[in-house]
Amino acid sequence: MSSKVALVGAAAAAAKAQEDVNRISLSVWDWVVIGIFFVAMVWICIDVGRKKKETSGDYFLSGRSATWLAIGASIFASNIGSEHLIGLAGTGASAGMAQAHWEIQAWMILILGWVFVPFYERSMVYTMPEFLEKRFSKQSRSILTWLSLASYVLTKVSVTVLAGGLAFNTLLGIDKWVASIGLVVLTAIYTVIGGMESVLKTSVLQTPILLIGSIVILYLGLDELGGWGEMMRICGSQKVNEYGDTMVNLIRSGKDKDFPWYGALFGSAIIGFWYWCTDQFIVQRVLSGKNQKQSRRGSIFGGYLKLTPVFLFLIPGMIAYALARTPNSAIGKRLAEAFELQPDGTLSPGKADTAFPMLVNTLLPVGLKGVVICGILAALMSSLASLYNSSATLYTIDIYKRSHPETDEKKLVKIGRIATIVVVVLGVAWIAVINSMGTNLYNYIQSVQSLLAPSIAVVFLMGISWKKTSAKAAMWTLIVGIVVGGTRLITMICCEIFKPKSSNFFLYIFNDMNVYAFCVWNFLFLMVLITVITLFTEKPSEEQVEGLCYGSATPEQKAETRSSWTWMDVAHTVFILILTVIFYVYFW
Repeated sequence: MSSKVALVGAAAAAAKAQEDVNRISLSVWDWVVIGIFFVAMVWICIDVGRKKKETSGDYFLSGRSATWLAIGASIFASNIGSEHLIGLAGTGASAGMAQAHWEIQAWMILILGWVFVPFYERSMVYTMPEFLEKRFSKQSRSILTWLSLASYVLTKVSVTVLAGGLAFNTLLGIDKWVASIGLVVLTAIYTVIGGMESVLKTSVLQTPILLIGSIVILYLGLDELGGWGEMMRICGSQKVNEYGDTMVNLIRSGKDKDFPWYGALFGSAIIGFWYWCTDQFIVQRVLSGKNQKQSRRGSIFGGYLKLTPVFLFLIPGMIAYALARTPNSAIGKRLAEAFELQPDGTLSPGKADTAFPMLVNTLLPVGLKGVVICGILAALMSSLASLYNSSATLYTIDIYKRSHPETDEKKLVKIGRIATIVVVVLGVAWIAVINSMGTNLYNYIQSVQSLLAPSIAVVFLMGISWKKTSAKAAMWTLIVGIVVGGTRLITMICCEIFKPKSSNFFLYIFNDMNVYAFCVWNFLFLMVLITVITLFTEKPSEEQVEGLCYGSATPEQKAETRSSWTWMDVAHTVFILILTVIFYVYFW
């Protein structure tokens, strides 16, 4: 009995030691930096709160007065969460460049700015479901509204809050639930008070803090390791599968079980198209722009910023791995212990996420650790604020206002604030459910994305590119897409519970097939479906297509769009595309 007690005690001590390794030790100066950050946030919120939000346009879209700087910063800050600072670094340490397809998507933001902004601006809509009603039908609007709200509550809000709580529990030892509720309350207060203006203005503060902390870690990590070439040499020698691919390979064998090249390349593009060009969470930032010029330039600025996550968040994880493989480095030895590095060079399961806190603890001087903590806070709060505001906009405009069209503007603002609070409560309540899924959380999120992305991407893409696309075709594509994706999600959950001993064609498609490959095939199937249904159903009226798709813009609309960009906008766009191509060639 005593031996068992001793073993339990030893295990507990080992667990405590591992937790201590992950903790970030902060000095007085670090806390001073964090305090200054909070004072700046409070000052911005007080300034925004003094301005009355008389109309729904003021509250949800900042009066459509945002400039390119605020739009671009908000796009970037909304996208970056704790999964980038901690999870992406962990992915870099364990799998190398595999996740970079999802992070090097500046070109997708350019598609938003150049292709979709003119159609969204002409429609003068508040939400993406509202755009679908103008282009197709009320049924399509209703489907997308409820689908988007459900996804925000069940995945984005809850997962972001849970990830934030886990991050601060790991890094600072704060109780997970205390950290989660604290983040929720703080973010909800300034979002409820200021609406979109709060989201935009706080993003301008949060984005540079996020970038500064990450740049310092990148620089000091490379300096400790001995430079970029040393990282490429060590990571380039570590195999990640039996097909010869290494940690620095972006394009991997089609037989790779996690990242087959066609699934990763095209699946990430489909999910990225849905996320960057059609999701309310992101698009609401460009809808708040003064005009097409500001919205497009905001997208271009956001594109520049989106080139950075691979280098600021993923590559530091690869640096941590390379340091762990460097026997003459004191920091490397600590990292190797934290990773529980195996003889074959692989990390022990569940140890990759120690990469970020270990780099912070071992590399950063006094004061800069506080900047990094502020960066994590900025990432979490900006993502949550954007989610709250987008959810409130969807409910107020697409559900409440449709049922109560005579509601005055002040009441709509009040309804929006109440909706924000409800979304917060529902998201937090759902944490208990997804928290119980443990290691299945990643598969859960990806399965929901494979449900959402293909059908919505197909409907928006065909809606603006082919003016013959019919309302019934759009509606049935959304419905069938939900059924197909939902079937896969249910099947995966059932297989996880019952663990079937054998497989068949159905289980291969809806459970065994790589989730990104499934996304690609589902997209192609729905493209065929929407085309066939369009050929056999009633074509849209002139009112449904005028100015909302290619080939239907008036000469005045075309002239307005043409006057909204200059050769400088084109030059910046081409430069971003060239950088993206260079990245793919270099890490191919």
